[in-house]
Amino acid sequence: MKSDRTPMILLGTLAVVLIGGFFLPLWGQFLLTIALAKGLVVLGLLPLMRTGLVSFGQALYYCLGAYAGGALGLQFGVTDLLLMMLAGGVAAGVLAALLGFLLARYRGIFFGLLSLALSMILYGLLVKTESLGSTDGFNVEQFTLFGVRPEQSMVRYSMLAAAAVVCTGAALGLHRYLGTPLGLMAPAIRDNEIRVEYMGGSARYAIHVIYIIGATLAGAAGALVAAAVGHIDPEMAYWTQSGEFVFIAILAGTGSVIAPFLGAVIFGVIHSFAFDFSPNTWQMVLGTALLLIIVFLPSGLWSLFGRRFKANEG
Repeated sequence: MKSDRTPMILLGTLAVVLIGGFFLPLWGQFLLTIALAKGLVVLGLLPLMRTGLVSFGQALYYCLGAYAGGALGLQFGVTDLLLMMLAGGVAAGVLAALLGFLLARYRGIFFGLLSLALSMILYGLLVKTESLGSTDGFNVEQFTLFGVRPEQSMVRYSMLAAAAVVCTGAALGLHRYLGTPLGLMAPAIRDNEIRVEYMGGSARYAIHVIYIIGATLAGAAGALVAAAVGHIDPEMAYWTQSGEFVFIAILAGTGSVIAPFLGAVIFGVIHSFAFDFSPNTWQMVLGTALLLIIVFLPSGLWSLFGRRFKANEG
């Protein structure tokens, strides 16, 4: 029987991030924190993409989670990072549970375009809402952890450590879910939905559950980014943000729950250095990287590691 090394790899990576992250410069800690948050969003896209569906509106829940987490501090003075992420995840999950009854009925490009339309509706509403700062958004107070405000020199590392622990827990949970009968239905729905229904499964129910999971993770990630950046604005719901998540998902592949974080880190590094050294052509650099991945690694970067694991097991 083949052993599943994913949990061990995740825990080992967590240890590396917690130890190595302490010695990173502040900009490196910030870059890695944002990458982990975006990886968390893409992690929620992974099971959805395994069903053959792509959401071009995941920024809807990413932005909603940010505003929900930020509103805790703005309205109630709650600045605990974990509570902010919990509020963001719950708010996004509840909305997804409602919208999922509609979206689970559609397949293919209709699913993607409808999710995109919903995201842009939120963007339009936020732009017109002056109480939430309109186009300028609003600032978020410095976060706390378990009621304790980190020292100024430890703020970035504390944020990184919390993000790493939460992302590892989410990845372990999703990995376990994908091994359940409901989770295993995802590729079956993509390959032959009629057969799934014939055997007594419900493709619509499975997609609805996956959609809620993805939204919850995106909402938690949005709250994390809001606390890390210290500012929230409607641009978090704009269609280009959703496109960025899809970009990372394609870059990483769907072969493992580790892949989204690998893709997000690589994307963050490419984006940061490309923008720094070539601010007028950084989009071309990202486009070229994506084109090369599609041509030479159509299953994403994780396919390189997947082949190596299979070779070692053989």
